[in-house]
Amino acid sequence: MVKKTGRPGYLQIADDLREQIRGGSLPPGSPLPSTTQLAARYDASLSVVKLAVGILRTEGLVIGQQGKGVFVREDVPGTDPGPAGDLASEVIALRTAVQDLSERLARVEETLSQRSES
Repeated sequence: MVKKTGRPGYLQIADDLREQIRGGSLPPGSPLPSTTQLAARYDASLSVVKLAVGILRTEGLVIGQQGKGVFVREDVPGTDPGPAGDLASEVIALRTAVQDLSERLARVEETLSQRSES
């Protein structure tokens, strides 16, 4: 259901659907529920739901097939676990690198401190 948070309903719906796609509950190749079903689920108008789905199309997460429906793309951007993976894996990699550099810097400072004391 769309909440009265001041954030437009179509953005809330797009956020929720995006999370479902990225989280795997809407896997690649699966159809999105119909516009009417989404409108009922989110208690929103058809035009608000269409705007939300339009955002996902623009982001390349879903693709429409005339007369068949809207489907989650097979090659969803940002879900590749490789070097250009999603934001979460990039953050984890950056944190690991910063931690490694911090430990290395601490060892260098300790070595320099021991040399200056001698």
